[in-house]
Amino acid sequence: MLIDKAKCIGCGQCRPFCTMSSIHFTRNQKGTKVHCMVDEDECVDCGICYRAKVCPTDALYQPIHGWPRSIRGTFSNPLAEHKETRVPGRGTEEMKTNDITERFKRGYAGMAAEMGRPGTGARLRDAEKVFKALAKLGVEFEKNNPLTGLLINKETGEMNPEVLNEKVLSAIIEMIIPLEEVITVLDTLEKAALEIDTVFSIDLVARVDEDLSVPTAKIMEKNGRWHSFHGKTNLGLGRLQVKGADA
Repeated sequence: MLIDKAKCIGCGQCRPFCTMSSIHFTRNQKGTKVHCMVDEDECVDCGICYRAKVCPTDALYQPIHGWPRSIRGTFSNPLAEHKETRVPGRGTEEMKTNDITERFKRGYAGMAAEMGRPGTGARLRDAEKVFKALAKLGVEFEKNNPLTGLLINKETGEMNPEVLNEKVLSAIIEMIIPLEEVITVLDTLEKAALEIDTVFSIDLVARVDEDLSVPTAKIMEKNGRWHSFHGKTNLGLGRLQVKGADA
């Protein structure tokens, strides 16, 4: 995002809407006029300040960026759609469509590390550090996840070096693991958290057992690990489409 300093009157109405606090006041060379400017290195191109429509002079504008800068907006702007997955936002549909996809099977857990947050963001070099730590365990990274698509070596967790300095509002590392590996992966993520310059939250999902107990919750409780027992529930209302049937 950029600000046309010729139009900007320095009112600062856009500043509260910046998710990275990257809009600052500055003066012209003579020091006679105050206007706002965007720290482009910190800006994640989320577009919120622009969509808020608070600028009285329409000084905010979004330039078209080339690679690799272009991925900032794709991950950070919820209205942007990833070309590869056709899904907007940071990740995939995860468990929300498990009725149809059967992505998470019994005996397995889905785990994710949600890198970054508003006010913090995440450099992709930090995502690579987490990828590399997980790759040593041989986890299965979700192939349809846009962040996975930036890997050049899934066996080592190495990402495309061109994107490592790019900053995004948030991005998700998604994986599927056997239930018995949940604690090992959790320990690895906690160690990786000490090596990075951002924050991440951990998601953990599994299919409910026949007795309506949640296997991942039992694992966490057995190992004395704190967890927030909240989430998105799949009710089983989806139905697989029969090939050849009318839509």
